Amino acid sequence: MSDIFTADNLKFLIQGAGISLLLALGAVAIGCLIGILLAAAKLSHSKVLHIIANIYVELFRGTPMLLQILFFYLGIPVLYQRITGTRMSANPYLVGLLALSFNSGAYQTELIRSGIQGVDKGQWEACETLGIGYGTMMKEIILPQAFRHIIPPLVSEFITLIKDSSLISSIGALELLYRAEVLGKKYYDYLDPLIMAGIIYLILTIITSWLSKKLERRMAVSD
Repeated sequence: MSDIFTADNLKFLIQGAGISLLLALGAVAIGCLIGILLAAAKLSHSKVLHIIANIYVELFRGTPMLLQILFFYLGIPVLYQRITGTRMSANPYLVGLLALSFNSGAYQTELIRSGIQGVDKGQWEACETLGIGYGTMMKEIILPQAFRHIIPPLVSEFITLIKDSSLISSIGALELLYRAEVLGKKYYDYLDPLIMAGIIYLILTIITSWLSKKLERRMAVSD
């Protein structure tokens, strides 16, 4: 048996998986906030807000995730130096979180917008009749119903973020894939560490999908 398959190496990889999972959780949460704001902008009567939201969505959905990560990590510090004349060092974990969040926000915008539009129009009319304010209506009535409809695609987005977190290995963040590469260099064998990392990614996505289905069934029963 290869020397790679040890408890310490497995722990090393699992710690990286924890970082990947935390990044994905943080990104899906921040992306959700961005998505709510931009979905509201796209559904508003303001042409300016609508244009801004559209530009944001097209920009982040139309460019590669890796390019966005490298731009945040390498491009922003250069831009900052040109403006201020001082250097700025970028934290790879913070950069990874921001890049994943902004990218996810673009995709979640469309998910949330479709979920809001899927709420029965009678709900909107009832709120208007009762004189409920727009903010209260969205927070208490519309958004909770909208999120019931978008749980499956939202979970799919979370799974995508878990896998896309591997891209921040390109900027030196010690997440799961980077740690697999570290083990590969240490033992001069990349095959086994990459297989181990792949299995861990697979376990994470399977567990997430299982929890999602369980949540969907519970919500269906509550309806």
